[in-house]
Parts: sequence; C-alpha cells; structure tokens
Amino acid sequence: MRGVKNGVVSKRDYYEVLGVSKNASQDEIKKSFRALARKLHPDVNKDDPEAETKFKEANEAYEVLSDTEKRAQYDRFGHQEQGAGGFGGAGGFGGFQGGDFGGINDIFDMFFGGGGGRQRGPQRGADLEYSMTIEFKDAAFGLKKEIEIPRTETCDVCQGTGAKPGTKVETCATCKGAGVQEFVTNTPLGRMVNRRACPTCQGTGKRIVTPCTACRGAGTVRQRRKIEVNIPAGVDTGTRMRISNAGEAGDHGAPPGDLYIVIRVKTHDFFRREGNDVHCEVPITFVQAALGDEITVPTLYGRETVRIPAGTQTGSVFTLRGKGMPRLGNGVAKGDQHVRVNVQTPTKLSDRQRELLRDLGRELGEETHEQSKNLFERMKSALRGI
Repeated sequence: MRGVKNGVVSKRDYYEVLGVSKNASQDEIKKSFRALARKLHPDVNKDDPEAETKFKEANEAYEVLSDTEKRAQYDRFGHQEQGAGGFGGAGGFGGFQGGDFGGINDIFDMFFGGGGGRQRGPQRGADLEYSMTIEFKDAAFGLKKEIEIPRTETCDVCQGTGAKPGTKVETCATCKGAGVQEFVTNTPLGRMVNRRACPTCQGTGKRIVTPCTACRGAGTVRQRRKIEVNIPAGVDTGTRMRISNAGEAGDHGAPPGDLYIVIRVKTHDFFRREGNDVHCEVPITFVQAALGDEITVPTLYGRETVRIPAGTQTGSVFTLRGKGMPRLGNGVAKGDQHVRVNVQTPTKLSDRQRELLRDLGRELGEETHEQSKNLFERMKSALRGI
C-alpha cells in the first residue's frame, strides 16, 4: 500500500509487496505473484474494499521485477523516476495494456476461462490401455502376440475430412474460418477478450455441406483392429509398453494417441522371481545331505548339475550364475538362479532301516556326548575366570 510523506505519495518496496527477498530468482518472483494474484483478484476477494488497489500494486511490482533491465534499474535507483514516467507511471494500469504479459495469462485463465487468447483446435487422439497376461517363460524369452482392440480410426472414405468425396468443404460462416469466437467481458481491470472454440464448427473453421456417408461427417469410424505386439524378454508384472500412434484417432487430421500395453506375468509352480533373479526349492535325502551328492536342477534354459557337499544343512542355498531372468533392454545380461535345498526326513521305514538308524544314532550320540562334555568343561573354565 502507498503512504503519504510530506504531501508526496510514497510506494512500498516492490520486493516487500511480493513478499520475496532481493536475491529472489525469477521463478520465485513469478510464483509469489501468481499466489498474490489468486488471493487479491477483485472478483475473488470481494469482501476487501482495497483488493483492487492491492492487486494493482502487486502487478506493478511484478511488471518491474520480472523484467531484468527494469529490475536492475529499480535496484539501483528505487522508485525514483528514470526516463519517461518512471516505473508503472507511463504504462497506465501497471503495464497491462502493452507488451508481454508473461505469466499473467495463467491468472486470467482462472477467472475468465482463457482470457489469454488460447483456442481449442483439433485435438490429438486419446491414449488406450490394454492389459495382457503372459506365462512366466514368455517373460523370460519374449514373444510375439496378436491382439485385437476396439478404437476410433480415421475414416478411409473421406480421409478424415468428414465430407463426402468430391464435395466441397466451406468456410464456417459463424467464425469466418477462424475456428474461434471472441467474447468481451467488462471487469474491474477493463475489457477482457475471451476466445472460445466456435460451437458451429467445433474449432475447425470449416462447414461440411455434404457429410461422408461412411462416418456421417465425423471423420472417424469405430473399428476392431488386430495389432501384433512384440513383448521383449525380461518384462515383469507392471511393465508398460508404449506403441506410438496406435490409440484413438485425432480430431480432423490431428495425430492419433498411443497404445499402452500393461503386462501381468503369471506365477510359476517351481520358479519364484525377485527382480532379475529366480529362486527355487529342491528336496534332497538325508543320505545326500550327509554324504554329499550331485543333483540335477531345472532352470529356465535347461537342466544344470549342482554339487551338494557332505554335511549340507537344510536351507542351504546354491547359486547358478546367469540362469535368471534377462535384464529388460539388455538380452545378454541375466540374473542368477538360487537353489535352496530342503533335507527330507523319511516317514516310512522298514525294520531293517530302523535298526540301522538306531545304530547310527547310538554312534552319533556317543560322539555328541563327547562333544557336549568337552563344551561343558570349556564353559566351566570360562566361568572360573569371571
């Protein structure tokens, strides 16, 4: 707000008006001004009788600080007049009537529905999304699959013009071919010109005299289209693939949208995936765990031999390098396969087998007893030293 000193109207510091420091960047200045404009605009802040004055003050500050040369001049001389009219003096209402509005158009859009002069022309087609479920091995090796999608396509008969072949397309009489109509709104800021897409021609600027019989003047038709999709090796659940220009047709010759393929990979009975690594569990017998053995393990790429050392415990994991999933986008690099072994306890034993296990248990028990005795003696010695 302005104050009066010795009969002269004084202005607040522009940085203070916008609530920024003197070292503020242009982005910070713009962000602060836009926030103030939303808050102080007279059409929004109707309860504050000084809202319009504050809004003008913020705009005046922004017009200076958003211009590099004006800002440098202001930093040096302050509000003193430099040249004709000084800051905000010669330009009328804060400089609104001339030059580049910068970020002002965004503020106008909020209150006046596009006062900055934007218009709606032919729109790009909408994007489509297709969910595809594939097998675990298809994710490992990739595949080609044909899918069928319903979509809007450019009419082949009229090539998207909407007019019957051989007939003329006239200029829209409502907008005179501009594709937009202008509406003038009187506001506390002055007269605002708002441009909107012409309702007669939907922004095309053209009028179809004889519509195409195939698309009835729309320029597009509904079709079911078969598309071959290449799924690369290494995809996982949630992978999104974009196929350019395979979505809905655009308006009156505008480019089509894109098609997005969203992948879901089925779970596998044997393999479990974590990133690019795969995990599996393999049972081994008590004898194999105790004496050691070589076992055959399935992988995505065939069978592999895994050596089980003597004394292997249940839960031990053995790694097969490079036998996991391919890295997406790099078919050469692969993850690993981790094989977890589970020692199986026999449930049905013959009398002979039971007797052999009892003999083994007695021998192992004596060994275990001796180990426990030695451990007990070591513990006693340790306790005596405490």
